[in-house]
Amino acid sequence: MIAVLTGDVINSANYPPESWLVDLKSLLESLGSNPEDWEIYRGDEFQVRLNASEALQTAIRIKAQLKRRKGMDVRIGIGLGEESYRAAKVSESNGPAYQASGGVFDRLRDEKLHLQLSSGNAAADTGMNLMLKLASDFMDDWSPVSAEAILKVLQSPGVSQEQMACELGIQQSAVSQRLSRARLDLLEELLSYYTKQYLKSIR
Repeated sequence: MIAVLTGDVINSANYPPESWLVDLKSLLESLGSNPEDWEIYRGDEFQVRLNASEALQTAIRIKAQLKRRKGMDVRIGIGLGEESYRAAKVSESNGPAYQASGGVFDRLRDEKLHLQLSSGNAAADTGMNLMLKLASDFMDDWSPVSAEAILKVLQSPGVSQEQMACELGIQQSAVSQRLSRARLDLLEELLSYYTKQYLKSIR
């Protein structure tokens, strides 16, 4: 089973592409090869193929990366399933995971949501998507500084608040406040549930 992320950047027109596109490409390059594993097309849309266990954390990393800029955000539809055809370009590959990703992504705008998933297991998906909808209440409200703090935690698991404070040039207490406001505690519980319960339920 693989995961496919289909997404688009919200309010990208408010920023020059060079201010955010380089960072997004750098993040995607850490996940695989272009264009076999990821592509950016039509300016601000993208698709990524990756291991199912990494899908939700990667989606949230992308969100945190972009939300470091005020007013910017992302919509991402995650599809989980099999891959029946792998092409030289991820946008030309096919299978249930790709179809699920495109289907859920197409619904996001109409439902005014930023992050949902689909695996074909209706019961498991309903519960997981409710959690994502509730989590979006705080993730969509991340300030640029909170998003930056979350990004550092996700990129460097185990990093201490003291290390983060040194890198950001702020006090450790300020790092603690930013992570608390960003609800890191709930985010970690969500990611744990995704990998330990949800994925097992759909395999």
